[in-house]
Formats: sequence, structure tokens, C-alpha cells
Amino acid sequence: MIRKAAMEDLDAILEVYKIARQYMKDTGNPTQWGDDYPAVEAICEHMENGDMYVAERNNNICGAFAYIVGIEHCYNKIEGQWHFDGEYGTIHMMAANGTEKGVFAEALEFSKCICPHVRIDTHPNNKTMQHLILKYGFEYCGIIYVSDGSPRYAYEQIFN
Repeated sequence: MIRKAAMEDLDAILEVYKIARQYMKDTGNPTQWGDDYPAVEAICEHMENGDMYVAERNNNICGAFAYIVGIEHCYNKIEGQWHFDGEYGTIHMMAANGTEKGVFAEALEFSKCICPHVRIDTHPNNKTMQHLILKYGFEYCGIIYVSDGSPRYAYEQIFN
């Protein structure tokens, strides 16, 4: 089940991200999130904005992500080309703690019901996320650069 995150979920969300950061390091992606991304302040801001979500199974939080509908400023410039115009939603900070299968698929199903034009990006070293993105039919569009100037592979899909 996907639901909006609440402040009482913060400790469980932080644990999901801690586990995800370690998984990234263990699988050859030590720099995407480093030791402290996403920042607690960013998570809380997303909760306040109403665009932070958790995946919950058997009353346990097993995943977390933000889904923001509207313009993502780092997507305004792309080395490549977006395939579709119009309103879109962006999945950010997608993470799971590894205890449950299908968290990304569930988050995607939920997100596309809010806005069926979905964009997502990931670090060039994040092979796990690249695999999932392509598995669920996203099209590669090019390279965007996040606020610290580092590159990300960008993808999108419109679900019907």
C-alpha cells in the first residue's frame, strides 16, 4: 500500500534511506547519495508539501519516495530530448529497504494515477534503478544535471 508520509513515519523513512545508501555503496554506486542524502530537511519539506509517500506492508514501511507534479527545473535543459510535452510528475528519492519485492512497481502504479506522464532520473552508476526503469517501459531521453552539477540519466513514459 502506498500512502502519504506523515511526521510519525520519519524514523522509519530515515531507516529505509540508510539501508538504500548502503546498498548503493555495496553495488558500485557510492557517490549518488553519499552518507546523508536525502537530507532530513528535504524529506520533511516534501511531507509538508504533501508529495512524500511511503510503501507500507503489514504495517511496516518498506519504501519511500517523492512524487512531484509540475516543472522540475533541472529537467529544463537536457542533453538529448524529452519525447513528450505537457504536465508531468517526477519520481524522486525512490528507495526500498529490501524486505519486500515490487516496491518500485507499486510506487509507479500509484504515481501514474496522479499524473500519467512520469519522468525519472538516476545516476549513471545506479544499475539497479536503470534496470527497473527500463523494465517498466520508460524511454531513455538523455542526460540532465542536478543542482550539484552531476549528471543523471533521464527517462519518461506516458501511461494510458
